[in-house]
Amino acid sequence: MRIPFTKMQGAGNDFVVLDETVHRWGLTAAHYRYLADRHFGVGADQILTVRPSPGPEADFEYIIHNADGGEVEHCGNGARCFVRFVREQGLTDQAVVRVKVRHGVIELRMNDDGRVTVDMGAPVFEHARIPFVADGMAPVTINDWQKWPLALAGIDDSALVSVLSMGNPHAVCLVADVDTAPVASVGPLIESHAAFPNRVNAGFMQVLTPTHVRLRVFERGAGETLACGTGACAAVVAGIRWGVLTGPVDVDTHGGRLTIDWAMGGPAGLQAPVLMTGPATTVFRGDIELPAL
Repeated sequence: MRIPFTKMQGAGNDFVVLDETVHRWGLTAAHYRYLADRHFGVGADQILTVRPSPGPEADFEYIIHNADGGEVEHCGNGARCFVRFVREQGLTDQAVVRVKVRHGVIELRMNDDGRVTVDMGAPVFEHARIPFVADGMAPVTINDWQKWPLALAGIDDSALVSVLSMGNPHAVCLVADVDTAPVASVGPLIESHAAFPNRVNAGFMQVLTPTHVRLRVFERGAGETLACGTGACAAVVAGIRWGVLTGPVDVDTHGGRLTIDWAMGGPAGLQAPVLMTGPATTVFRGDIELPAL
């Protein structure tokens, strides 16, 4: 089976984008893994699929598969690429697009400067909805919010993290220097920790100023990526709740800069939406022959 695709990237987080607005390709998890494979396929952190909206509340449906073939709830950098894709492909001429994801509808806006702003919705802190199981842990409370000590196999010190969901689960910890942070060794241990029934994205944040941070994220099902949009949102939300950040915050990743704003001090309080602004770029288009998998 031969299918067309578009390769895109947002702050170095790269994607294969598929158009299923007219025809469903019927791909399996093995096909998504093949597409993401950097030696035999196209190569990507995630596979994004554009589908017609199932209802009047949105303009399109947005499906995300990680490089391991598993479907996930959300991808912020992918959302920015999504709106550029549907506009470049002539699927819409709207500057503002509403898109259905697994747990709701998000709003995407193409700005005059070419960057894209995504209304990521409000962060979720309820443990059952993340999900997070804190049984047996004794938290440290900061500004009426908890940091949880995760015991990690083979490591003497626990990882002190705050947990939340930005449509997908995140555990955020502070580090003195992201360049020397043990992302490759500790990231997988946090990702697969038993406290997270659906696994988790592990964020390592270095605070430079109250409006500027550096971030690395070990993504669930993908490993460390050059940037993670929902991870940047989660890190900034955590920093604001800890009292060390004030929005808007510039988040520097290996792949580029994202700007995150969360008006926790406004009338909506903790239910205020998180706004993410950053680049979205088309790299190339092509066709690929998929084997029978």
